[in-house]
Amino acid sequence: MEPTAIHVPVLADEVTHLLRARRPGWMVDGTVGLGGHAERLLDASAPGARLLGLDGDADALAQAGARLARFGERAVLRHGSFRRLGSHAAGAGEAESVLLDLGLSSYQLEASRRGFTFQGDEPLDMRFDATQGPTAAELVNTLPEAELARILFEHGEEPHARRIARRIVEARASAPLRTTGELVAAVKRGVPRAAWSRRTHVATRTFQALRMAVNDEVEALRDALPQAAALLGRGGRLGVISFHSGEDRIVKRTFRTLETDGFGELQPSPVVPQREETVVNPRARSAKLRVLQRLEAA
Repeated sequence: MEPTAIHVPVLADEVTHLLRARRPGWMVDGTVGLGGHAERLLDASAPGARLLGLDGDADALAQAGARLARFGERAVLRHGSFRRLGSHAAGAGEAESVLLDLGLSSYQLEASRRGFTFQGDEPLDMRFDATQGPTAAELVNTLPEAELARILFEHGEEPHARRIARRIVEARASAPLRTTGELVAAVKRGVPRAAWSRRTHVATRTFQALRMAVNDEVEALRDALPQAAALLGRGGRLGVISFHSGEDRIVKRTFRTLETDGFGELQPSPVVPQREETVVNPRARSAKLRVLQRLEAA
């Protein structure tokens, strides 16, 4: 495990203000990552408030443990997916707040060497939990062309999904794609040069789509949201930070459904970063925070 660059949590001020524990009790960070949000929440919360942090990435979890060590028993970390949030939090009692940050950490992008980024030539892995499931290399080298195109279009909203899928299949016919560089080369052959954006890398959507498929992120989110809401005590809040329009739609629709069960969304529109934050941290540009609260009178 390599040391990571300083991690800047997205929407940290907003998360701290909205999700800090105002009385003793549990907070749950279902995607604790490097511990940036968790640290802010513990610092700002009521004395006696504790935090349960989950993450499927064992390397990131170890770094979070070092960051949160000063809180002693107030910070409890466990290796696991938020997909099984209910079982991980069983016995902890009602939660004051739950946070799910669906973005990647600085460590995963810059130092994990698992192929989350196209900035270097890395193994095509893309798994959050390196002990489970198929890698990105397995998907691109075995899935039928039509299924690859579906993944790129649905998860990445890639307009050239069919062309890219065709080029991937052509490339793997000669030799399996093993690295991010080989995947980028196939993507470049699939997207007309005139369609390359000046703002984002031509492979951005493809990498996002494959990462989401490898980690089954959409279904994991659908599974986690009802569990997270069920953990909340009266007045407790669930916050979800999404970076993809499909994820945000799932969160929005689930929150609307839960409004008939004693919950209410704090505001109809998501909280988005201020310009000052996006200048310092461009990765925050697409972040959206929605917050659901269990009603006191429910």
